[in-house]
Amino acid sequence: MSNQPKRKSEEVRRANRTIQTRTFVLMLVLGVGAFLLLFCKLYQLQILRHEELQELAVDQQTRSTEVTASRGTIYDRNGNILAISATAETVFLSPKELNEELGKAETKWTKEGLVENLSKILGISAKSIEEKMTRTDSQYEVIKLRADEDVANKVRNYINKNEIRGVYLVTDAKRYYPYSTLACHIIGFVGNDNVGLYGLEARYEDDLEGKTGLVVTAKNGAGSDMLYEYEKYYDAENGDDLVLTLDSTVQYYLEKGIEEMADKFDADNGATGVVLNAKTGAVLAMASYPNYDLNDFSTLQDAKLKNAVAAKKASLGDMQLRQWRNKALNDTYEPGSTFKILTLSAALEEGVIDMNTTFDCGGSITVMGSTIDCSATQGHGHQSLKETAANSCNPAFITYGLRLGNEKFYEYMKNFGLMDVSGVDLDGEATGIFMEPDKFSQLDLACYAFGQNFNVTPIALVAAQAACVNGGYLHAPYVVERVQDGEGNVIYQHDDTPVRQVISEETSAKVRECLEYVVSDGTGKNGQVAGYRIGGKTGTADKGQTGDIVVSFLCFAPADDPQVIMLITMDTPSRTTGTYPSGGNMVAPTSSQVMSEILPYLGIEPTYSADELLGADTTVPNVVGMSVKEAVARLKAKGFEHKTVGDGSKVTAQTPGGSAIIPGKSTVILYAGVDKPEGLCTVPQLVGKTPADANAAVTDAGLLIRFSGTTDSESGSVRVLSQSEKEGNKRPAGTVITVQLGDTSVSD
Repeated sequence: MSNQPKRKSEEVRRANRTIQTRTFVLMLVLGVGAFLLLFCKLYQLQILRHEELQELAVDQQTRSTEVTASRGTIYDRNGNILAISATAETVFLSPKELNEELGKAETKWTKEGLVENLSKILGISAKSIEEKMTRTDSQYEVIKLRADEDVANKVRNYINKNEIRGVYLVTDAKRYYPYSTLACHIIGFVGNDNVGLYGLEARYEDDLEGKTGLVVTAKNGAGSDMLYEYEKYYDAENGDDLVLTLDSTVQYYLEKGIEEMADKFDADNGATGVVLNAKTGAVLAMASYPNYDLNDFSTLQDAKLKNAVAAKKASLGDMQLRQWRNKALNDTYEPGSTFKILTLSAALEEGVIDMNTTFDCGGSITVMGSTIDCSATQGHGHQSLKETAANSCNPAFITYGLRLGNEKFYEYMKNFGLMDVSGVDLDGEATGIFMEPDKFSQLDLACYAFGQNFNVTPIALVAAQAACVNGGYLHAPYVVERVQDGEGNVIYQHDDTPVRQVISEETSAKVRECLEYVVSDGTGKNGQVAGYRIGGKTGTADKGQTGDIVVSFLCFAPADDPQVIMLITMDTPSRTTGTYPSGGNMVAPTSSQVMSEILPYLGIEPTYSADELLGADTTVPNVVGMSVKEAVARLKAKGFEHKTVGDGSKVTAQTPGGSAIIPGKSTVILYAGVDKPEGLCTVPQLVGKTPADANAAVTDAGLLIRFSGTTDSESGSVRVLSQSEKEGNKRPAGTVITVQLGDTSVSD
């Protein structure tokens, strides 16, 4: 019996040990399980969600504000600023802070007052501000992007005066275009996010944009900035600058010329022009009309585009896209007779014609059963090679093309770069439209030879034409001369190595000789510029079967050593203007005007003939007090004509006065014993008059005349095409009225 308690006690101990063991195991399992759960949670928080939670913590503890980098500046070749970023400030709200501030007793402002005042200062709707203020969980709501400095200062003064926490301003940059519409289709523009959308702004976005900076500021649990606690700046890096080949003065002259031309002839589809350095392909000017204001690019500028939207014939978006198109680059057209320059060059290079070649034109030619007419339906008769170019004779150039043959002709079109883009450093360049080689028939060749039935862009064509006259070297046209940083260090410099030599220098010299003859004696007479040797070619091309046409003129100067080459085209001019619709009549006079302005500006010296020299600007001698006889002799010695008013023996007054610079051969009015009229003179109507009649009308009005345009004033067909002062204007006596002369008999 004595062992029984012992056994029970042993059993109790064993039971207790078992319980303890089980308890330990259970605790161990629970401990390990809890550790594993905690480990997994910590792994999730610290490893898997580390970046997410870190961002949340940073967002709760700091405010980050971007500092926009200043875009690079765009300069023309002379350092004139075409596009620049200036300091502006973006205004934003923290609706969360504003809501908290409104709940405080000491707040000096009301929600209604804040909305009203910001709306008035910023020129935005109160409704849009109210809507953003309702987002009370947000701390960043932009209400005005890139406000001008004066506007930003008004906001700053208002929020400081009223101790408003929750309205902030941050430094930003705004794009400005100082010349407004000038070169708009080249420069392009940026969107609301300061990213380039069109033109150079888009093409060189990576160079211009720079790198955005950052300002990081500490804030408390309520979301308010903790001044002086923590602030970190990450500087913005400004974009690089572009230095262009464009010359703003040349660009202005070109734009003015094509705008006046397109308006005068009511061109349905506007006009375009390109001016190149003939030796390098550098684009001195490129214009497309109608244009638009880069500072307000979304607003339609042209009346025709506005009317189309108003009449619901087109959408605003479609008309905006049309306004922004660069016709010299984005559009193709049938070049017409200006393409004959390439046919002439290839035929001379291959030896199928030479300077002694002659051609008899009967008015038409038949190829593969199809008859193709010449512009002179009666025929040009027997012609030399230069005369076929001067007369723009279709049968002659068709014959030259046929002598080359399909394969060789096609090869030259490729070599002149027409089968591909020109390579100009602008986006959106269209590719020419040509027949496939295996489908290129003799009839196709005949039409191509005089510039019909295929399409090219103006920029590709003028680059090819430059190769015909510059010694044979094809260059890719280009707009950006170099990219440089803010310190002027050059990052990129254009290499103007030619793509290839297409024709020999000897052939090029012969082409120049023929094209100079076109301007001196042919369809290009209206492209003459006094004092300069000009080469050129007119063009008039049909647009399908509609009866509409594209008229154009290609010219270069000096003809013996081309420095500048220019192509101007006009799409669908009206046939009711009283001017025969052709490149020679409509476009060549404009080319003459533009060339007469840009050649002296570029420092290309004139070489006047003896007759032209007499008509050059001359200083008027002061003859007041001299005898009439002595005064007349003095004027004649200077090349001036005279008109005497009164019968006195001495000159008592003169118009214009001594030392005035006026055109040579002008008539100086001498007053002998009578008072000189003090009133203004009325400008007479001159358009349509012969040079002699115009001179007489201007002299009788007490004004002076300067002739420009065709220098062949002996032709009975030369008439005044335009005048610098509108008929009926009142001007002081002696004012010079410039008139553009043109030979109205030319056709192409």
